Amino acid sequence: MFKYLKRKWMAFKDLFKDENDINEKSVVGFIAFAVMVIFALADLFLGFFGGKDLVINEHIYDSFVIVTLGSFGIAEVGKMFGNKNNS
Repeated sequence: MFKYLKRKWMAFKDLFKDENDINEKSVVGFIAFAVMVIFALADLFLGFFGGKDLVINEHIYDSFVIVTLGSFGIAEVGKMFGNKNNS
């Protein structure tokens, strides 16, 4: 069990290295998208079963939308222009 946790912790620390295989911008975009989906599902659930609307500040939701679109957009632009080999 200890070796498993140590291996997972080492894998988590690899996220912060300069040379890794994980695109951090996509991870941030996915997390922001997941938070937006959770808010939407909670709003639907509370509206359907509780009869109340979930009050979400418009600025917070818009911020998550901008972070999601920005993260995925930057990741795609990086893929298009970043890995060109001049041979």
